[in-house]
Amino acid sequence: MASNNNIKVTKATASKIGAVDFKNLEFGKYFTDHMLVADYADGKWGEPEVVPYAPICVDPSISAIHYGQSIFEGIKAYRMDDGRTAIFRPKDNYLRFNKSARRIEMPEVPERLFMNGMKKLLEVDNQWIPKEYDHAMYIRPFMFSTETTMRVAPSSSYKFIIICSPVGPYYSAPMKIHVEETFVRAVPGGVGFTKTSGNYAASLHPTAVAKEKGYDQVLWTDAVEHKYVQECGTMNVFFVIDGKAVTPDLLNGTILEGVTRNSVIQVLKDMGKGVEERAISIDELVEAYQKGKLTEAFGTGTAATISKISLLGYKDFIMNFDPEVMPWADEIKAKLTAIKEGEAPDSHEWIVYVD
Repeated sequence: MASNNNIKVTKATASKIGAVDFKNLEFGKYFTDHMLVADYADGKWGEPEVVPYAPICVDPSISAIHYGQSIFEGIKAYRMDDGRTAIFRPKDNYLRFNKSARRIEMPEVPERLFMNGMKKLLEVDNQWIPKEYDHAMYIRPFMFSTETTMRVAPSSSYKFIIICSPVGPYYSAPMKIHVEETFVRAVPGGVGFTKTSGNYAASLHPTAVAKEKGYDQVLWTDAVEHKYVQECGTMNVFFVIDGKAVTPDLLNGTILEGVTRNSVIQVLKDMGKGVEERAISIDELVEAYQKGKLTEAFGTGTAATISKISLLGYKDFIMNFDPEVMPWADEIKAKLTAIKEGEAPDSHEWIVYVD
């Protein structure tokens, strides 16, 4: 497998960067000039290449379209104060990517392919990395099956690709969240802990229904009782209850093990704050709110980073939060941003430099 120094690069004949307004980046709208591509066939991975960003030509019968063998990750790279390029916790995303691959019966991607390919792509498209505060290069590694067949079986061939997109904040304002009681995201023993495409496809209709009611996203509840909260549509969730940060635990495999979630838990511990991973019922949240003990709610994710929740709607009961008075969320975001942009020590070795 090639190192990032000798990965073959075919440069685009012209750059698209001049058409991008870096002061007004809509999330996921713009893509850089190149992408990394590698193919799996005959039981092994071929050599990766960086090629011009372009449409992919596929056969209509590939199994990914019909049977959903498709996984992805989301990672961010930042322009540090000293000009270097830094990726935030890519090894954790790599491990989670292969955890998803195993569950969906796909081949694991070698670490050298994943990490070196990502670094090489960022080297080639380095000028695309935004410099503004709370902006980053969003990195999307993904893999899908390519065997041409109508058999319901694991594919014999796969394509691994990494694309990049310069981005600003995912949510431009605090969110209004609907507690979902009808639709289900995941069940124990299912694929809720993976980043497989089908999980997100299943969330689109419930989210659309919630938006018709004036909400931005849904907060999923468990599939059996619709009693215990799990995660939001695009992020994990935290609540500040009686001076402690509380987030749903990962024990039954229905919640994505977020890298940002894990980072927030560690930062909270570093701050000396109380933090608990445990089952949280919606009834507990309502009671805590009524007693004045539920003071903050926010989501965490690679795309969303730290996103404040201004309203949580459950049945006919509305919980309002003042986004201007959320000291926990503000301090966590400030500390994480300082680490990512090189303004604070990386005491947990989360940063991987490209240069």
